[in-house]
Amino acid sequence: MSMPVSFDTLLVETTDFVTKITLNRPDVLNALNRQVIGELSAVFEALRTDDAIRGIILTGVGDKAFAAGFDLDELSGLTAAEAKTLAEQGQALMNGIETLGKPVIAALNGYAIGAGCELALACTMRIAAEHARFSLPEVRVGLIPGFGGTQRLPRLVGKSQALQMILSGDMMDAEEAARIGLIDEIVPKGKAADKAEAILTTIASNGPLAVRLALEAVNSGMDMSVPQGLRLEVALFALATSSDDLKEGIAAFFERRKPRFTGR
Repeated sequence: MSMPVSFDTLLVETTDFVTKITLNRPDVLNALNRQVIGELSAVFEALRTDDAIRGIILTGVGDKAFAAGFDLDELSGLTAAEAKTLAEQGQALMNGIETLGKPVIAALNGYAIGAGCELALACTMRIAAEHARFSLPEVRVGLIPGFGGTQRLPRLVGKSQALQMILSGDMMDAEEAARIGLIDEIVPKGKAADKAEAILTTIASNGPLAVRLALEAVNSGMDMSVPQGLRLEVALFALATSSDDLKEGIAAFFERRKPRFTGR
């Protein structure tokens, strides 16, 4: 995997087939800034082409925060052109996570606020510790979400629920977040990353090509009409049938053994 050995704002650790990325700015509750966006972008681009990695856990250091927004001192004084560039860079990161072709699970170990919440929204799944809290408070400082929150949140929880969250800026606890579908599961404090790893272990036993194609079918299909989405599904289904993985999967089934997938 071609990436720097170390980062200033991240901890990156790979065990077997899973890479764990930990936001490491505890003094500011793991808030995002330009450097974090740049380093996350570099990590995910390297992971995109690393066939050995089957899944990614994204979390924050400590037990207070996943990521508490974007550094306000980097926002003050921006020109409109500079703000546009920043939002485009943030959105490019989120889009890259969403379209990685591998599952990325957010292990939410505390506050996921503003840009931190948007980062979680870009992930494939969201597992939250029971004390986690969520908000998109940008309107409280005269701003709106700029890293995809106005688009991903309504697609996830519905338009009116998303607008309530975005327009009020109110904080939401884990139980309410689970009720509206913002998060997938609540676990005890300190257990979010463990649960994410367990899910990725299950996914990793399946065909990696099939996982990538299924992610593409769902993510791309969400922005299509149903007929268009069904045509995409047919095309990807046909692609899967010509793969070595399918031949291996069928052979393993009849031979009553675990398949040895290659992702091809």
